[in-house]
Amino acid sequence: MNKMPFFIVGQHAVIEALRNPKRKVLRVFLTEESKKNIHRENQKKNLLKDVKVFFKTKKELDKYTTRDQISHQGYVAEVEELDQPLLKDFVKKKENLTLVCLDEVNDPRNIGSLIRSAASFKIDGLIVKDRHFPQKSKLMYKSASGSIEHINIFQVSNINSTLKNLKDKNFWVYGFDSNAKKNFTEIEWKGNNVLLFGSEGFGMRKHTAKYADFLVKININNKIESLNISNSAAIVFHHLSHLKKNLD
Repeated sequence: MNKMPFFIVGQHAVIEALRNPKRKVLRVFLTEESKKNIHRENQKKNLLKDVKVFFKTKKELDKYTTRDQISHQGYVAEVEELDQPLLKDFVKKKENLTLVCLDEVNDPRNIGSLIRSAASFKIDGLIVKDRHFPQKSKLMYKSASGSIEHINIFQVSNINSTLKNLKDKNFWVYGFDSNAKKNFTEIEWKGNNVLLFGSEGFGMRKHTAKYADFLVKININNKIESLNISNSAAIVFHHLSHLKKNLD
């Protein structure tokens, strides 16, 4: 299949893409300042082998980020999409998996931040609906700060059927809902689990929430309505990571 290349920006996003042997990087554009940093990285590992490198002024690179209103930090790269494993193959004969499923979460900055937290706390994979996932978003890559290179992202056509199939494969599905009665820290979190998060403004859709085996919440100040989804996810990921360390 012919993969359409796209551009990513930001120091960590570009350097981690170069470090990833599975990522095809076609071209890199650098300023004189970023050239010094990439030279140090390249001495540790030959990151720029088989990559075309061009040196540009900051103003020349600004054209790649003006529309997105983000800082390129002197780093722009043209890359191809990563090949990801199929979810049905990935879950075969595996135990104690923790997957995250996003139900119509659309904001690239939130998704990028969530990916960064998920990779940091060794979440096994992220399930997203292909039509809602901004897979070529510069903002998402910048917000993920290179973490996209370190996590499995499963794009599916139907979230509900995916959850049903995972339940049939002995996964428990936990939906996060601020109106739930049980705090997520009361769960033992054993076996294979899916953490289901709804959209930023509306939460889980009703016909998706019905696939959750349990509804849980994060206890916060009752004067505050809710947390940003990426902050909520980071709290949950850290707690689960702490539990796993204690079990090892």
